[in-house]
Amino acid sequence: MNPRELLEALSIAERLKDTTRHCYTSKGRHESVAEHSWNMTLMAFFIKNEFPEVDINKVIQMCIIHDLGECFTGDIPTFLKTKEHEVSEETLLNNWIKSLPTTTREEMLSLYKEMKERKTLEAKIFKAIDSLEALIQHNFSDISTWSENEFDLNLTYANDRVNFSQYLTLLREEIRKDTIQKISNKK
Repeated sequence: MNPRELLEALSIAERLKDTTRHCYTSKGRHESVAEHSWNMTLMAFFIKNEFPEVDINKVIQMCIIHDLGECFTGDIPTFLKTKEHEVSEETLLNNWIKSLPTTTREEMLSLYKEMKERKTLEAKIFKAIDSLEALIQHNFSDISTWSENEFDLNLTYANDRVNFSQYLTLLREEIRKDTIQKISNKK
């Protein structure tokens, strides 16, 4: 990727710094999509020794690029996202990826395909991290920022995304314990 192409790609990706999510930070401001991706990447780095057979660099790459489509559509919470939203986001993202240099384009398309199919251990770990990070962030935020449906979601969401791994299942249970404690403190 030549320097001009890099700057042009970064000018698109930079939008995620200002694209807010429905989650809040522990200090009470909306979290950005870029912050979510960064925290996912940090999680992947921290858990790498739990998965010595995994290409953790590939997981990290998935974490970095997974929400680039939101440069074009903004963040739509998972509980509001429709098939039409998904198609629109994928179309806009693919149009942008087609403008990238061949090597980068092919690598990104390959990663997105793997992420979508969720057959490899790397893709399964990435998807679990994506879901768990949102739950962790909700637990970090003030409970007054939670929408009504998030009380149930924080207790049940992502159970199906961790069942392939004992470690991630244990992590999910610890997150659930934190959620129960947070909810009980509210009462």
